[in-house]
Amino acid sequence: MDTEKAPRPAPSSSGYTPLPNREPGAASGGSESGATFGRVLFSLRRWWMEDVVGTVDQAEVIEERREECLLSERYLFMTAMSAGIAVLGLLLSSPAVVIGAMLLSPLMGPIIGLGFALAIGDYHWLKQAARSLAWGTVLGVGLTAVLVYLSPIQPITPEIAARTQPNLFDLFVALFSALAGAYAMIRGRAGTIVGVAIATALMPPLAVIGFGLATLNWTVFSGALLLYVTNLITIALTAWGMARLYGFQTGLSERNTLFQNLAVAAVFVALAVPLAYSLQQIAWQTNAQRIVRDEIQDGFPEASLIDALSIDFKTDPMTISSTVFTPRYQTNAETAIEQTLARRLDERVELSLNQIESASGTAAEQAQLSAASAREEADAAARAEALATRLALVAGVSENDVVVDRTRRRAMVRASRLEGATLASYRALERRIAATEPDWTVELLPPLGELPARIPFDEDGPTPEGARALAVIQWAAARFDLPIVLVGPEEDASRAAELLGGRGVNVTTRDGDGPLRAQWGEDLGNALSGL
Repeated sequence: MDTEKAPRPAPSSSGYTPLPNREPGAASGGSESGATFGRVLFSLRRWWMEDVVGTVDQAEVIEERREECLLSERYLFMTAMSAGIAVLGLLLSSPAVVIGAMLLSPLMGPIIGLGFALAIGDYHWLKQAARSLAWGTVLGVGLTAVLVYLSPIQPITPEIAARTQPNLFDLFVALFSALAGAYAMIRGRAGTIVGVAIATALMPPLAVIGFGLATLNWTVFSGALLLYVTNLITIALTAWGMARLYGFQTGLSERNTLFQNLAVAAVFVALAVPLAYSLQQIAWQTNAQRIVRDEIQDGFPEASLIDALSIDFKTDPMTISSTVFTPRYQTNAETAIEQTLARRLDERVELSLNQIESASGTAAEQAQLSAASAREEADAAARAEALATRLALVAGVSENDVVVDRTRRRAMVRASRLEGATLASYRALERRIAATEPDWTVELLPPLGELPARIPFDEDGPTPEGARALAVIQWAAARFDLPIVLVGPEEDASRAAELLGGRGVNVTTRDGDGPLRAQWGEDLGNALSGL
């Protein structure tokens, strides 16, 4: 007896294939619970395919996404305007201006387009979206770098710093925002895109990349680049997943689809690893701040108040400075707390405590003392900045080359070679700057040069000229940490060596003709190779 096969349902215009009108488990002899579960799954799948996927006009969605990926004059203009507004908002540390740049940025279009093109296997569209995104990225970074380079002020504001240390939370923000954005584009909810643009914040990280490039700050550049790449890849791959979930037709084979799925999973894992490590570092620093605050508080009476706390995790040892209002001064508190922190944090720690006695402990008095402390801190910061400016000027270098340690009150700079300047000239410059800041240790490291060729002595010892020459020799030996050789009459050389040795200089003597003079020792070659 011949049997006639039922015809297979044809695909609908929306891009999905209707499910056959039969339920699993109805004619089978399975258990009642298994049949019920199967019917539930079948109903859910049928509802999704017919009432959700079946209502999406895939052709219209794809056409709209294609238009947003075009490399047009409007796209480039809006990218440039968004980049300019973003970098100004970052330099001004104005969240409102930065949000305005987010809303203007057209970068979301090509990134979403990458995901849709990957989902349906349209590699011509994929290349088009990638080209538009690449040009937009280069334009955004280049324009912001030029604006920052031309700017007279280049501060790392809180808005800039907030985009230099991405973590796993940023990946989840991009993931959930992309889910909302892709859903809005598929279902035609365009108003949702405004919130997605603010949440993902594509243009501000690009502007921070340009800032790092213009200021040659690798930490800022690399951190912002990681954040931008995280947002970009997460949005694109989430759009790919949503397109696949909504049944967009693909020309890929089953094997290629499996390979694509594995590649997407691998990319997410590769992104998650460095971001998880960054999150772990942030968590450790947060816990370390709590430990530091607790230990400082425990080192003082209960009525004490921590007014200011600053921790620099990047230095070795870790530097901590704090101001504490206390009813009575605690002797050796700094050393004891420093040792405890080093043990608990398992890190080398250098603590600087500023204790301010506050007998009454009233809120008004503490507020006044806090304000006074803040003014002193601001004055100290301004003086340190002014000192760095003066040192850079006399050394012939930029301010970035001056090392200023406010905790130890020490400033150091390596001077460039100035035409006609001798070691005595560099010493005079250092003494002139140091005289303006008597509480600071100022060190100017000169280029390696010739030592005094004449050290006059008379019967009573070095002449005034000889004393100045010995002072220059002592100073130069301390700056370079090199031995000195005195060449000349034996008696004068012995007396000069005794004077220099008493000042901590490694000195030897050698008989020679002519006046007493100084030369660098045998370690000169090693020193020159290290400079």
